[in-house]
Amino acid sequence: MSLLRNFATVGGATATSRVLGFVRDVMIAAALGTGPVADAFFVAFRLPNLFRRLFAEGAFNPAFVPLYAKSLEGEGETAARGFASEAMSALVFALLVLTALVEILMPAIMLGYAPGFIRDPDKFDLTVVLTRITFPYLILVVLLALYSGVLNARGRFAAAAFAPALLNVVFIAALLVVFVAGLAESPGAGLVLAWATIAGGVAQLALVLWAAGRDGAHLRLHWPRWTPRLRRLAGLALPGLLAGGVTQINIVVGTIIASLQAGAVSLLYFADRVYQLPLGIVGIAIGIALLPELSRLLRAGRIDLVDDRQNRATEFALALTLPASVALIVLAEPIIRVLFERGAFGPEDTAGSAAALVAFAVGLPAFVMIKVLSPGFFAREDTRTPMWYAAWSVAANIVLSLALFPVFGHVGIAVATAAAGWLNAILLWWTLVRRDQFHADAALARRLPLLALAAVIMGAVLVVSLGVAGPYLAAPSLLARVAALAVEVALGVAVFGLAAQVTGAIDLRGMARALRGNA
Repeated sequence: MSLLRNFATVGGATATSRVLGFVRDVMIAAALGTGPVADAFFVAFRLPNLFRRLFAEGAFNPAFVPLYAKSLEGEGETAARGFASEAMSALVFALLVLTALVEILMPAIMLGYAPGFIRDPDKFDLTVVLTRITFPYLILVVLLALYSGVLNARGRFAAAAFAPALLNVVFIAALLVVFVAGLAESPGAGLVLAWATIAGGVAQLALVLWAAGRDGAHLRLHWPRWTPRLRRLAGLALPGLLAGGVTQINIVVGTIIASLQAGAVSLLYFADRVYQLPLGIVGIAIGIALLPELSRLLRAGRIDLVDDRQNRATEFALALTLPASVALIVLAEPIIRVLFERGAFGPEDTAGSAAALVAFAVGLPAFVMIKVLSPGFFAREDTRTPMWYAAWSVAANIVLSLALFPVFGHVGIAVATAAAGWLNAILLWWTLVRRDQFHADAALARRLPLLALAAVIMGAVLVVSLGVAGPYLAAPSLLARVAALAVEVALGVAVFGLAAQVTGAIDLRGMARALRGNA
């Protein structure tokens, strides 16, 4: 099994999805801006995605993948399929009950989730309607996550990785309908996008069902039974409700507080979308590929290779993340302007969203390292330790958000999110080291400071170059702005690559050999 190949598959698919996501968000910004319909839709879209991150990616998959892989290798195909079918049946039953309750209690839930909206009754009512439409997306996307876990444990990453791109394709088609029908900035646009969420979920699930069928991994739905295997799965998954979804919990905390400021939910959304690109391509992709690999090596007793994989994954992640973080800090305003400033999204929106992006970018290395370090716990069937550290992170985020919001508005929320991310990442790293489960080898210890130096050199060059590129980045012509930003990005990549090679921060051949290594 090649960790590099699996990372490349997931990372490439994620990059495709995120590029399509940028096209989607550019169109949403033009259609909705940061007005009340935008705020209502973003809240409606985030609520089912919160539960998805908590139940599917945060709690279920980190617990399910090691157990499914163990059953597949130790007991055979039939036993593994039976275990996965039991898990799916229990999930569907629980989600149907949850969805029914949420649909009934939606107005009360919105009072807690977006309390600031109550001052605008029309926006509040629209948010309730849109969220009632989008919430069943949760069932579709959790089933998507289950089948993705099955495929990933079997070494099949492509279909699950490309599925999110289908959601963005559906959204883009829906936004074209919004523009053609003249629904921009109207509640009708929110309704179209809400129903597009459901259609996109159906398309995603259909893709992984097809892939599972080709791989002989179809599951059967039956009346749920509380078996010993499910008890073990639940025991591992429940702590992961908090541990794996900490970033989303922090974003929800921010959404609740941001709802008190008009337009703040939308400003944070657009900033969040930009930094999620490197987070998805690097952190999430490495985390997805690393978990089954570490689980396999631990079962084989190859502790030496576990250390090697963790070192190279850390090195590879930070080699991509540190320059991305510095570039986002330096180029925040041009990036937001080029991507979103048109239609209903004006210069004031650019300034507000760019300020939040700078704060998020400071936390980007921490967000990535959470994804890279967490498999070291999950592969050992330890979900409780990350849970407690996530709890500390959430508490810190709440305290800091409440303290900073009155002074800095929505930017204070972004600062609190970044600080909470660093707290969580540091605690995860410290615990793995203290337990003798992570040993930084000589190569990692030497290269990390050099990577940071190369990123700082790149940032300094970009700051100087903005003096020349500034007029073009603010030009009336969209083509001129896009070209100027592309030149800045290319310059940053070239300078970082050169600095990394000169300082010896990156050994691409050695890293590739280590990541390709088989146990």
